Amino acid sequence: MSAGQATFRFYAELNDFLGSDTEAGTLIRGFNESPSVKDQIEACGVPHTEVDLILVNGASVDFAYRLQDGDRISVYPVFESFDIAGITRVRPEPLREMRFVVDINLGKLARYLRLLGLDTITDSTADDAELVELSVAQRRVLLTKDRPLLKRAAVTHGYLVRSIDPEEQIIEVVQRFDLVAGIDPFARCMECNGVIESVAKADVEHSLEPLTKRYFNEFRRCPDCGRVFWRGSHYERLEALVDRIRY
Repeated sequence: MSAGQATFRFYAELNDFLGSDTEAGTLIRGFNESPSVKDQIEACGVPHTEVDLILVNGASVDFAYRLQDGDRISVYPVFESFDIAGITRVRPEPLREMRFVVDINLGKLARYLRLLGLDTITDSTADDAELVELSVAQRRVLLTKDRPLLKRAAVTHGYLVRSIDPEEQIIEVVQRFDLVAGIDPFARCMECNGVIESVAKADVEHSLEPLTKRYFNEFRRCPDCGRVFWRGSHYERLEALVDRIRY
């Protein structure tokens, strides 16, 4: 059984996944036989969905590359400021429409994404395998705080949410996926993800509280779950949140 050693250098936010004792994002790993670079990157703690470019001895490789003794591997996160489409060999086919499936532990983040009009599903009964299946079958980005979930080979588009505060989480995701231009506030139901429609007051009057009926005349309704919406004090609070996310 042949043995070897390779040096890994992780850049920028990929260092979030490494131990605090790792020096400047550099790790030296020994190996037997010739493992794939993907397996070794994930053994360092970095999910493959966080990686956009791998250079081995200066040349771009894909996840299937087999390590050789003495290899020097540079691992880069997703690039926001420039296009590396002609260089990278690991980036999956881009999604034509940005949609999300969210781990149940990020329920408030899911609601905030819907507040911004972004197609977002979550399922409290789904296990990890079912979440991955939803992500792949419906071509949705999988958002989670569960690192091992993103290491599953079937996952092509995913992101590990770093923040623990829901408002910081939505800002983090909007910035990470450059979503500002696609924001359409109040277009979706925050509860069920349905697309909200305008509705005549007469059609919902029977379900309104007396004061709501007296002071409001414009209403919208989710055709999927039947919830009715109007511009009450809650609307102003949510509108202020949208402004904070945007700016």
